[in-house]
Amino acid sequence: MREGLAARLAGRWTADQAPAVEAAAAEMLAAASPAAGSPVVIDLSGLARLDTLGAWVLERTRAALPAGTAYAGAAPEHLILLREVAYREAAPAARRRRFHPLDPVASLGSGMRSLGREGLSGLAFLGEVVAGCLRVLARPRSFRGPALINQVEQIALRGAPIIMLISFLVGCIVTQQGIIQLQRFGAQTYVVNMIGILTLRELGVLLTSIMVAGRSGSAFTAEIGSMRMREEVDALRVMGLDPIEILIVPRILALMLALPLLAFLADLAALAGGALTSFLYGGLSLEAFTFRLQNAIGFRHLAIGLIKAPFMALIIGIIASVEGFMVQGSAESLGRHVTASVVKSIFMVIVLDGLFAVFFAAIDF
Repeated sequence: MREGLAARLAGRWTADQAPAVEAAAAEMLAAASPAAGSPVVIDLSGLARLDTLGAWVLERTRAALPAGTAYAGAAPEHLILLREVAYREAAPAARRRRFHPLDPVASLGSGMRSLGREGLSGLAFLGEVVAGCLRVLARPRSFRGPALINQVEQIALRGAPIIMLISFLVGCIVTQQGIIQLQRFGAQTYVVNMIGILTLRELGVLLTSIMVAGRSGSAFTAEIGSMRMREEVDALRVMGLDPIEILIVPRILALMLALPLLAFLADLAALAGGALTSFLYGGLSLEAFTFRLQNAIGFRHLAIGLIKAPFMALIIGIIASVEGFMVQGSAESLGRHVTASVVKSIFMVIVLDGLFAVFFAAIDF
């Protein structure tokens, strides 16, 4: 040290010289104490070599010296290393805020504002998807047909067994409970009307949408999120390709094609479960079940369920894609957005089903 204001370093500040490096740093701090409050100039022109340990010790020492302490004569590579290991003090812990009676109201307002932002971003993304579809229509050769077929296979063909199995079991359970309750009034045969109308109008498409949201929606978010993490989406843009046309349009179109098919298969499976349970618990033969079902339902009941399916598929695809594009560079972010995708999709599917129920009741359909 010279007059407590300058320090000239020499030799190797590397890991193999750790004891000497620590001793030199302590000596620098001790020599600077008489000139407390005065900034120190640390001259690095005499350094033969600097590695990460030496840079960290230097930065730690500089942070302990008076404000304004700076380096001088540092080689460019040394400055780069010092910037990378720059000493940062831990952020002070936030003071614990006392509860206020209006805190729940503030939280509700914050949640509504966040919900509004998410709704606007979803609408904006829907506009991008519509624009992408129009561009594909204008240039049919740019449409990725194999990607659409692959997505239909993943969603419909591979998802059909589990969806049909669950619908079959739910049909059995609903029919059994209906028979048990209606037997008290001697009206167990009316369970056919109940399971037929409930399945075709609500249960089949709702169960299918929830299963598709949990199975395919989460897969969409994970796939797009992984591409975001590996910067493959940015690479598509650099190559002059539109990620919406390449990644999103085939997936959403596949969902809108596959969900009505899966909903129809789920209807059949649930009715089959209802027929089996009616035979076992209600003593109703298959012929009687079929005859009563034909009298209880009409084409409009099937149409109501199938009309809902493309809209629910669109909601699931938009939410899954938006959450996928929001993934940052960590596995934690990916898991968080996949979870959010499934939860939001199921919530919005149920809300949309309720809106459709009110609409069809209002038009007496």
